[in-house]
Amino acid sequence: MKKLIAVLLTSILCMTALTACGNDAAGNDSGTTSETAGTEDSSESDEAGTAAADGSAEPAEGGQTILTVGTNAEFPPFEYVGDDGEPEGFDIALIKAIGEKLGMEVQIENMEFVSLVTAIGSKIDIAIAGMTITEERLVTVDFSDPYYEAVQYVIVREGTEIATAADLEGKTIGTQLGTTGSFIVEYDIPNAISQEYNKAVDAVNDLINGRLDLVIIDRNPAMVFVEKFSGQVVALEGAQFGFETEDYAIALPKGETELADKINQALAEIKADGTFDELVAQYIKETE
Repeated sequence: MKKLIAVLLTSILCMTALTACGNDAAGNDSGTTSETAGTEDSSESDEAGTAAADGSAEPAEGGQTILTVGTNAEFPPFEYVGDDGEPEGFDIALIKAIGEKLGMEVQIENMEFVSLVTAIGSKIDIAIAGMTITEERLVTVDFSDPYYEAVQYVIVREGTEIATAADLEGKTIGTQLGTTGSFIVEYDIPNAISQEYNKAVDAVNDLINGRLDLVIIDRNPAMVFVEKFSGQVVALEGAQFGFETEDYAIALPKGETELADKINQALAEIKADGTFDELVAQYIKETE
């Protein structure tokens, strides 16, 4: 009887031991798998984090670095929406030629003109949009070397008797939001009523429909609109109103001297090799 009890006890103890060993093994395997997975996940997360942190400098397909360029495609012939729905024009062709010189892939972001300066360094790398170098803008951004000289023009309805700066006083004047024309109306024309538009063409349409007395805009787009609305509007030279010449340049992040030097060098090469003149002939001369 004692032998039987002893045998039974021994069997129970062995079964318990085997079960315990099995649980330990399972627990250890599970723990090891969890730790390994955790290590792998952590490693992958670190790699993903590194990739995200370096995302702005990630080379594009073919090894080119992406240069994100902001513009406002409402300013022909410098920038406008082409038949394919994408921004085109002199500025777009120019910055793509600069990108080619730098070995960078240019990606164009079309946005409101007034948003361009504040977007530099965050949503976009640089901006090109027939943008004049002004003291106000220089507080926030730097500029490349100038690439085009411009002057403001006055668009009026056919037959309107406006000819001097004094004739502008007290008038309802349309401009494109955030442009030099807007600054002139705000600071230089007494008692003027300012109407600002995201699209310059909307201002011209309001002029034709009698909701404005005149529109102030840069010479080249003024000539485009005169051609587009032939017989309805005329463009008057800015000099007769005392408007001074101004320089267009590429807007850059404040303090990015290395990028500025590269862009200026590429711009100089484009002017030297004849590419710049070809683009002027293609996009601008045909509107003059």
